[in-house]
Amino acid sequence: MKYVYIAALSLAVQSLAGQTARNASMNYNDYPVYSGKDLGLNYTSDSSTFKVWSPSAKSMRLLLYQAGEGGEPQSIIEMDPSGQGVWKAVVKGDLKRRFYAFQTQIRGKWSNPVPDPYAKAVGVNGMRAQVLDLEDTHPANWYMDRRPELKSYNDIVLYELHVRDLSSHPSSGSRYPGKYLAFTEKGTLSPDGQITGLDHIRQLGATHVHLLPVFDFRSIDERLPLEKAPYNWGYDPQNYNVPEGSYATDPFDGAVRIREFKQMVQAMHTSGLRVVMDVVYNHTGWTEESLFNQLVPGYYYRQDDKGGFSNASACGNEIASERAMVRKFIVESVVYWAKEYHVDGFRFDLMGIHDLETMNAVRKALDQVDPSIFIYGEGWTASGSPLPDSLRALKANTLKLDRIAAFSDEFRDGLRGHVFSPTDTGFISGKPGLKQSVQFGIVGAVFHPQVDYSQVNYAKAPWANEPAQAINYVSCHDNHTLWDRLALSAGKKSRGLRFRMQKLAMAMVLSSQGVPFLHAGSEMLRTKQGVENSFESPDSINQINWAWKETNAELFDYVQALITIRKLHPAFRMPSAAMIRERLTFVEHENENVISYILTDHANGDSWKNIMVIFNGSPEYQGVAVPPVNWTIAVNVDAAHPEGLGTFRAFNLLVPAYSAIVMFTQEDILRRE
Repeated sequence: MKYVYIAALSLAVQSLAGQTARNASMNYNDYPVYSGKDLGLNYTSDSSTFKVWSPSAKSMRLLLYQAGEGGEPQSIIEMDPSGQGVWKAVVKGDLKRRFYAFQTQIRGKWSNPVPDPYAKAVGVNGMRAQVLDLEDTHPANWYMDRRPELKSYNDIVLYELHVRDLSSHPSSGSRYPGKYLAFTEKGTLSPDGQITGLDHIRQLGATHVHLLPVFDFRSIDERLPLEKAPYNWGYDPQNYNVPEGSYATDPFDGAVRIREFKQMVQAMHTSGLRVVMDVVYNHTGWTEESLFNQLVPGYYYRQDDKGGFSNASACGNEIASERAMVRKFIVESVVYWAKEYHVDGFRFDLMGIHDLETMNAVRKALDQVDPSIFIYGEGWTASGSPLPDSLRALKANTLKLDRIAAFSDEFRDGLRGHVFSPTDTGFISGKPGLKQSVQFGIVGAVFHPQVDYSQVNYAKAPWANEPAQAINYVSCHDNHTLWDRLALSAGKKSRGLRFRMQKLAMAMVLSSQGVPFLHAGSEMLRTKQGVENSFESPDSINQINWAWKETNAELFDYVQALITIRKLHPAFRMPSAAMIRERLTFVEHENENVISYILTDHANGDSWKNIMVIFNGSPEYQGVAVPPVNWTIAVNVDAAHPEGLGTFRAFNLLVPAYSAIVMFTQEDILRRE
């Protein structure tokens, strides 16, 4: 995530931050904990029951409106305390399609009218919730929707994408540019005749589409059409249980965004793709004015030693996930998306802010829905937190997480250079001294006796129990695209050599143990015209120009073949750390920028019994000793093909600069210890 987009907000609330915390009338740990699972709206055609947790309120009232914005409330209903800090109101009659908000009276002052945290439908711009029967929002055959089969987390190939980026460029051929419904279209083509949209992702071979935030966020005025609406990644949450309205064809009707989101998920499932939500439970877009703080001042946020809002997110606040009702909300919210919207995975933004107990509670709750739902996140924070490191879901504590993965920045920066030094080079662009960091990524961040952890760039010990806990990547929405980064760090090299570097990076991510993660467009040299932090840059910077696919067809074909090879051969996605230690052996080389290893004994159901992988990150050809057997090359500097590109037998192989070699044999090979 990026945090500079609300830096101004962060500064603005600092003077107010301490006031809320210092005025708290009791210790937050003493607040009552509600044990029920019916907070929010419970609707029937006969009556609607509203329940809101606010133990600090002296009074609470429900405001009913005819419209989602503007106008005075038609009714103001006093709510009654019903125990465990909950306020309740029951309204007789059918309220379907009416809008509502709540106000609390605390210390003699009424709060702003806001939806409650459990709101499931809202009007335009999300400041009023809406009464709906969710049964009415199901698309045709929704009850027949099924998650595509997933046998193992190790089979996952992630593809990270912003909703607007897929279809906002005219070359996408979409009838719904920038909308959820663009994901439901089949047969879209670019002017060059290239497959675009969802069909492209399926053609590439990804298994999971990771969507940047798609819950309701603050920074976009949903009333504006795409051509006038500002762009934002969406890391400023407002209503956690509601889809973002700017991606819907009608943001004023709360049912439309829900139905179209479900149609999007349904279409991806029909195409064999699973859906991952990028969730931002670590902070809210507003602080003092957030709906959390209006209803229960201070409780949902951590405080620093001066009584102000602590700020590990660098966005003005951080959510106190360790508090009982905050943990309850996060767990129930994630489960809601998995059940109501059939979401298949969750990527936790700044997961290192959350406490370990909450993250493991999320895993346990999702196991009750479907154990194949995948969870991963950023194992770090943007700034310090008052919660002790030992209690937080930091990368170093991944060993304490149950089947939850973290991003391997060791591998990312080992491949391309330090993330915050745009001109720094990495293994793929010829920088020495990164061999152990890269090998750390190759084995999926688990223990391997041939990795010298003292030489790894960040972690000095393995942090994954099993390889599926490591997300391997070289680029994402944050920072420069890989192609833009290479222009900065290796700009003196020819375009042809930088093209090789891009191919080498993709080969290394897709052949390593762990879960590969691809930034959308990296398979066709995506550029953001040099913009590093494009969180609010216009569509012209962020969108995918599908002409790139035609221009860079060689790269697309290469990445597509790499994914196919990975899927066909279990050697590239071993399920356990023990198997990796047993079957992956690194071969020593004098050159720091040559890494090779042998994958042995993969005869069980695999036509490639033994495999050798070689990466040359140096600027020159390198001779590499190979066992003298009959080899078939599947990946070379030019291309990749699952059935092979040619055969040879020799003691030595000359590997071109900035390239990968993958080859296989049916013959026996002595392991190199």
